[in-house]
Amino acid sequence: MFVHPFSRAALLGVVFFQFAGTCTPSTAQEAKPSGIGEGFVLIAPLGSDTSYLINADKQVVHEWPCGSEPGNATYLTSDGSLIRTGKVRNSNFEARGGSGGSVQRISWEGQQIWKTEISDANFHAHHDVQPLPGGNVLVIAWDAMSGEEAIQAGRDPQTLAQGRLWPEAILEIKPVDQDDHEIVWQWRLRDHLIQNFDKSKANYGRVDQHPELVDINYGIRRGGADWIHMNAVHYHPELDQIALSARWFDEVWIIDHSTTAEEAAGHEGGRYGRGGDLLYRWGNPEAYFAGLPMDRQLFGQHDVRWIEPGRPGAGNLLLFNNGGSHERNFSSVDEFKPPLAANGSYDLSSTAAFAPEKFLWTYSDPGQFLSNRISGAERLPNGNTLICSGDQGWVFEVTPAGELVWQFELSEMGLRGGLFRAAYYPADFPGLKNRDLKPVNN
Repeated sequence: MFVHPFSRAALLGVVFFQFAGTCTPSTAQEAKPSGIGEGFVLIAPLGSDTSYLINADKQVVHEWPCGSEPGNATYLTSDGSLIRTGKVRNSNFEARGGSGGSVQRISWEGQQIWKTEISDANFHAHHDVQPLPGGNVLVIAWDAMSGEEAIQAGRDPQTLAQGRLWPEAILEIKPVDQDDHEIVWQWRLRDHLIQNFDKSKANYGRVDQHPELVDINYGIRRGGADWIHMNAVHYHPELDQIALSARWFDEVWIIDHSTTAEEAAGHEGGRYGRGGDLLYRWGNPEAYFAGLPMDRQLFGQHDVRWIEPGRPGAGNLLLFNNGGSHERNFSSVDEFKPPLAANGSYDLSSTAAFAPEKFLWTYSDPGQFLSNRISGAERLPNGNTLICSGDQGWVFEVTPAGELVWQFELSEMGLRGGLFRAAYYPADFPGLKNRDLKPVNN
């Protein structure tokens, strides 16, 4: 029997919360068997040019040779093809981690259908993408801002260590032919800034009165030009909203996708009437002068996502809360419920931090469970949670009470390099219909 270095006994030392307060495992939901069952897990090892689909017995049932290492996210689509990020060198955007630059679609048979580069002097794709209904793709991209532009926008010039800044952008691209794309919608953080540093510069105002805007001088000692280090994008089709993970801000942001590109650059319009301003933010109220460091809930998080309809906790947000700093030297997987109104809006109080005050559910094991980069988590249909501890290349499933019921380690395949995340696909997923899913080595 395979035993991970993190012991089963340690795994059972879970911290479990409910919104109203702490709950011991004995009062948690009844333990459930593995939810992987007849389903499959997609992985794209960071040190490999191949993506793999594995079954519950940890056997490879399909693989896609992709020609390059991922950069970083990979998704299986409803027609059985992969949407996969790749790496492109760009001297304008040299960063320590997460750099991508290209997006490709690869057929089930391993043939490249489409590949495009989002990498030039203005933008460079990184970390994550999100396939949309209809075939377009949301892409996270660094947005080049010169030192002069940053100072004019209100940035303290003493904090421009690299003489430039990379605010984030979300680009919606439409595939064109086999090797190109068209940007059909965009949101740029540079259009939604505030600062209280210099009255003579743009965006001057009271940060505490504008939580819908982002303080250009917050987090100035982290990341250099890569000031936000956004690492996840997720789309909610019913709300037509986009959730984003801003790692160096220790925050989750939500923006409106229903806007036109023009409205997304302003403060009015769209389904929720706020243009491209933040509809919601959570995790670190100090970032908008609504709290102290002790009020922070997130610590370098990854993989924020809405729990899918039909799965326990549907509509709540789930994420991997990395930690790894002197403030919090352990990881957790956390679920929380944003204060969503019936019309899909959120309370934008200017006098207090955004709700909630507590997580609904947490899996954690301080001293044993830690991945301070990459990683992710997903709620399974039976209520268990699939967790990817990326640094170790370790994927495991826990029940609501924290019981380990399934696990896999990348080293079992003789591979290294870690995993950006892992994704679950049920046996009835449309992209798997009528596919040969017998183990490839049998």
